Amino acid sequence: MTPSEAKFKINVREGIVEIEGSSTFVERHLEKFEEICKSAIQEAMVKRIGRMRNEDGRNTDRMLERDESRTTVGLHAVKTNNKHLTRQHMVLPPIPVDLKAGSDKVGLREFYNKKRPANHYEKTAVFVYYLTKFNKQSEVKFGEILSCYDEVDEKKPSIIDIVKNSIRYKGWLTHGSDKLSTVLTISGENFVGFDLPQNKEKVQTVMQSLD
Repeated sequence: MTPSEAKFKINVREGIVEIEGSSTFVERHLEKFEEICKSAIQEAMVKRIGRMRNEDGRNTDRMLERDESRTTVGLHAVKTNNKHLTRQHMVLPPIPVDLKAGSDKVGLREFYNKKRPANHYEKTAVFVYYLTKFNKQSEVKFGEILSCYDEVDEKKPSIIDIVKNSIRYKGWLTHGSDKLSTVLTISGENFVGFDLPQNKEKVQTVMQSLD
């Protein structure tokens, strides 16, 4: 099969990209088709939320976050070699990490409850901050972040997307030594260390100090 005979299929509903072609073609275009699929899914979500807002006018931010946490993109790379097909699917399992309180550190649950992050971007920043500051890790693996979600009994999002968007739009994280690790930035350290929790009581205290 030549590149001109290569095929790809996108299932927006299930978030699946299927590519058929030579090994070289698949490896070269896999990431590009992932972005196409993600864009299509995001566009569909935006249209759906717009319709809901037009229907009842209610705030749908929580529903957006819930949908985001369920939206994952599965990549099935179909490589053709002498009519034999093999499928590759990335599975990202939690990686065990010490999150309990000790003689020299607070437990993640206590730290998480103190910071009270409001969305997945803030939650991920809190987890990376904890592992960096309390576990003395220079960088954090995505699987370790998933273990943090389990520790605080929260639903896990598509952590690859959350970290990627946090790097791109928030600036709280940056790339680690490989594709499945991340590093806390100064901006992220300041946000978790000084700006959280963001709540009404803190605003009222600030306002009172200005009177």
